[in-house]
Amino acid sequence: MRAIMLAAGVGRRLFGDENDDLPKALLRFEGKTLLHRHIEILQDVGVEELVMVVGHRKEDLFAEIEAVIAAGDAPEGFIRTIYNPRFKEAPILSLWTAVEELRKGDETLFMDADVLYHPEMMRRLIRSPHPNCFIMDRDLEEGEDPVKVCIRDGELVDFGKLITGDFDEMGEWPGFLKMSPEIAAKLADASQAFVDSGNVEVTYEVAMREVLVTEPPGTFGYEDITDVPWIEIDFPSDLLRAEKIILPQVTGFDPEERDASSQPLKNQASGE
Repeated sequence: MRAIMLAAGVGRRLFGDENDDLPKALLRFEGKTLLHRHIEILQDVGVEELVMVVGHRKEDLFAEIEAVIAAGDAPEGFIRTIYNPRFKEAPILSLWTAVEELRKGDETLFMDADVLYHPEMMRRLIRSPHPNCFIMDRDLEEGEDPVKVCIRDGELVDFGKLITGDFDEMGEWPGFLKMSPEIAAKLADASQAFVDSGNVEVTYEVAMREVLVTEPPGTFGYEDITDVPWIEIDFPSDLLRAEKIILPQVTGFDPEERDASSQPLKNQASGE
């Protein structure tokens, strides 16, 4: 399996429009960057290669990759990079940059770079019997910003930030998606179609939804990760929460002592 990670953005919502801060993949928690954590987790679950789409301050990402390899935490050749020269534009252009990787005929793991999480979340996704699989946290944050996964009659029926259809359950998507070779190629085609039409002011989730809603029911499955501590770091409040609340939960989490029916650990600690 190959992982494709989007790590090209400038982090406007976290650092401001004209920032020159480090990429979010280089945020450090207990002295270790998110990228370093991703690399260790991906190797643990058997991913054979990580392809990173880079852009903003790419040299700093290259330096961190070399540092991780030098520390013995990744073998030479495990990580490749692809440069997105339009990294200041909409996120779908980063996905489009990787279309040839999506068409290579391999099982593919899509992932965002700005997520802090316990490895159990990735284990559940990779080990899922569903060849095309989303993950879902039923502890959904309110508002339009979270990307939502919608279930009806046990089937995944919709996906995105703004949902208008009928569904029985809805949860938050943490930003990781496992795909069969066929679905990865269709995601490449959907991304290409948006770019070819000049419609690039959209997020990559729009292309994913295009594939989801046009495939037969049952093509996509999902895994519940509600009990697993995680956070996507988009805003300054997310970074503070990651440092003060989520990181201690990640450190102390024991999947053998938890199950998906229990009260979400992250909310117990936050007092929400």
